[in-house]
Amino acid sequence: MKIHLESERYPLAFLVALFDLSLVFLSAFAAYYLQTGHFSPQLNHEVIILLTALMIISCSSFSNLYLSWHGQRLKHQLFKIISVWVFVFLCLFNLLFLSEQYEFFSRNWLVLWFVIGINLNCIYKIILFLIFKKLRQSGKNLRHVLILGQTKLTTDIVNRSIEYPEYGFKIKQMNINSADFIETEYLQKVLNTVENNTYQELWICLPFSEAANIKKLLYHLRNSTLEIRLFPSIEELSLLNYDVTHLMGFHSINLSCSSIVNLNATVKSCQDVFITCIILCIISIPCLIISILIKITSPGPVLFKQLRHGLNKKEFTIYKFRSMNVHTESKGKTTQATKNDVRITKLGAFLRKTSLDELPQFINVLQGKMSIVGPRPHALAHNEYYQYSIKSYMWRHKVKPGITGWAQINGHRGETDTLEKMQARVEHDLWYIENWSLILDLKIIFLTILKGFINKNAY
Repeated sequence: MKIHLESERYPLAFLVALFDLSLVFLSAFAAYYLQTGHFSPQLNHEVIILLTALMIISCSSFSNLYLSWHGQRLKHQLFKIISVWVFVFLCLFNLLFLSEQYEFFSRNWLVLWFVIGINLNCIYKIILFLIFKKLRQSGKNLRHVLILGQTKLTTDIVNRSIEYPEYGFKIKQMNINSADFIETEYLQKVLNTVENNTYQELWICLPFSEAANIKKLLYHLRNSTLEIRLFPSIEELSLLNYDVTHLMGFHSINLSCSSIVNLNATVKSCQDVFITCIILCIISIPCLIISILIKITSPGPVLFKQLRHGLNKKEFTIYKFRSMNVHTESKGKTTQATKNDVRITKLGAFLRKTSLDELPQFINVLQGKMSIVGPRPHALAHNEYYQYSIKSYMWRHKVKPGITGWAQINGHRGETDTLEKMQARVEHDLWYIENWSLILDLKIIFLTILKGFINKNAY
C-alpha cells in the first residue's frame, strides 16, 4: 500500500500525518477517561484504537490530505476530513458487529471518541490553514510558477493568484503564441528562463489547437525537473463536467457528462425514496384537507396534470394541486402565471405562495419520474422555445427534475418573463448538476424548509 505523504517535497506533510495519528490516540483516551474516569483502557481497546488510527491515516492519504495545500480550499479539506472519519467509524462499527465483539465496547465511548476526534482534527487543520494563509499573505511559503500563454484564461489565473495570495502561488506570465514555436531561439529562451530562475512549476495555458506546439515545447523541456501542468484554454466551450475519465486505457475530458449516473443515481434515488416516505407520512392529513378545500371552493379536479420533460427528455405527467380555474389554452401554448393572474383562485393564490401546490409531486418521486432536488421541470412549450435561445438549456435533462433546486433557493423562482431570468435559472441548474453530492442535496432541502416555501416571486 502506497502512502502519499510526499515527505521529501513537503516535510511538513509527514509531521501532519504523525499529528493526525496522535490526535486519534488522544481523542480515544480522552473519551475513555470521560466515560470511565481513568486513562487505562483494556488491551482489546488499545488494539481497536491502533487499528482505527492506521485506517484514518491510510484513508487520509488516499484522499490526498497529505499532499501540498497550495491551491486548495479549506472547506474541501474539511469535507475530506469529515468523510474519512465517518467512513472509518462506520467500518469500525460494522467490524465489531460482524465479529460479535460489539458487547465488549461501550457505544458511548465509541461515539464520544468519534465526536472528540473529528472536532479536534478539524480545529487543528483550520488553525494550520490560517497559519499558512498568514505566511503566504506575507510572501512566505509560496510556490514560484512560470505560466506560458496569452489567453483570457492565463489572465484569469494570474489575477486569481494576486487576489487570493492564500493559495500560495507567485506567478510570472510569459507570453507565447503560434508564431513563437517556429523559432527555436524562442523555445531556447523559455528553457533558459526555466533553468536560470527558481521556478518550481511551469503552467502551459494554450488552446487545444496548439497541441502540436505543446508537444514540441514538452520535448524541449524533457530534461527539466519542474512540475509541468497543462491548463487547456477551453473557455469558448460550454462545459458541464470537465473531469478526466479513463476509458479503455485512454484519457478523455468530460465536456457534457453528469456525475449523477450509475451508483450515484442509485444512491440519490434511495435518498429520495427514504425522505419522501417520511414526508408523505407528515403531509398526508394536510393534503387531504387541501383536497377538500379545492373541491369546495371551485369546480374541477383536485389535481392539475401536465406533461413535462424528465430524465433524458422522456415525457411524464407531473402532479400539482389545482390552483387555477379550469380553462383551455391554444394547442402548443402554455401561458405562465403572472402577478394578479385572474385565472388563479383565492385558495390557489395561497397554495402557490406557500408552494403547497407542489406537494403531490412527491408521488412523482415515488414513481421514479422526479427527484426531491433537481432542476425544476418546465412546460413542454417553454422547453421548445428556450432550447434554441439559451445555450446548453437541454443539459438540464441529464438528471431527474426536482421539486426544489439550487436555482429556487437562490431566488430564481416564479415567472421568467425575460430571457435573462431564465438564463440565470439555467446557470444555477447546470452548476448543481456539475457539483452534485448528497450533502448538497441535504443542504438544498434544509434551505428550502427555511426560506423556500414562501417566496415573493411565487404567484
